[in-house]
Amino acid sequence: MPFGHDMVHSLATVVDLINTSPATGGPDRLTDLRELGEFVDRHQVSGVGELGTADLNQVRAVRDAFHKVFTAPDQATAVIRLNTLLSGTRITPRLTEHDGHPLHVHYFAPGASVGEHLSADLGVALAHLLVEGEWERLRTCSAPDCDNVFVDESRNRSRVYCDSRTCGNRMHVAAYRARRRA
Repeated sequence: MPFGHDMVHSLATVVDLINTSPATGGPDRLTDLRELGEFVDRHQVSGVGELGTADLNQVRAVRDAFHKVFTAPDQATAVIRLNTLLSGTRITPRLTEHDGHPLHVHYFAPGASVGEHLSADLGVALAHLLVEGEWERLRTCSAPDCDNVFVDESRNRSRVYCDSRTCGNRMHVAAYRARRRA
């Protein structure tokens, strides 16, 4: 399934957000306002004012909710979890152009907190993915020491590692060495 620019950006943002969590096996990379600010800047999250502790706590809760969507055992559970997340969000779709980006849709309400912004925009992107019957594209890395999530954008839905250069390469080298020893 080819994804449009907005969808690719939103899916990459939700993956990066989830992968800041210690639930994915690494350190918590969203522990303070500086890290939250860096995340907001890196993903060009627009319309965000001064960040506070409440924003950090809200974004961390949103991160956990999105992680539960990605790790749902089946599509029906993913739908329930995503609907629960979206039900707490004021969604106000509108067309916008900003920061050199072409016309696109924002779903967060004007004046929304960064947590609501992420819930709305990223949640709607995941909703579109589920509506298209593409739930199985939400994956967790198959490397035994990695629990990072990713969206499989491959044509034949065959991607199994979060990053082919790190986890994929490491697993292929390990398999090669095991074959050589045998």
